[in-house]
Amino acid sequence: MTRWLDDEELQAWLGLAGVMLKLGPALDSQLQRDSDLTHFDYLVLAMLSEHDDRTMRMSQLANRTNASLSRLSHVVKKLEERGWVVRSPCESSRRVTMATLTDDGYDVLVKAAPGHVETVRSLVFDGLTPADVRHLEKIAGNILTRVEASRLTRPC
Repeated sequence: MTRWLDDEELQAWLGLAGVMLKLGPALDSQLQRDSDLTHFDYLVLAMLSEHDDRTMRMSQLANRTNASLSRLSHVVKKLEERGWVVRSPCESSRRVTMATLTDDGYDVLVKAAPGHVETVRSLVFDGLTPADVRHLEKIAGNILTRVEASRLTRPC
């Protein structure tokens, strides 16, 4: 039996769907215009910048950016071609690939960050109260946890 959405759930779903469909392109547009980056490029560079020695396992980076390993590999290859990231085998396990943010990549990130943060602030946070921000974090975390769990339980 189908568990249809009630009116309140439907309105919330339509709002969330609108955010999912419109926020990504808005962030991409600003980053491409100002920095020649996609939002995902920026996210990869940012996650690497926050890690020890600006280096992470590719699998860890995929998890941190909420991406599949194949999508991440494609983007890291592009960033590598631009000289912003390098990949190398892990010293302790040759089966593991490491990604490292280069100095040039860090410089690109530093230049892109102010415009990106201002866009995120103006599109998302300027219209929220501190309580709204706490609720947003909780709601987004709950949804993300369920989405991730559903990916793990799907048959191959």
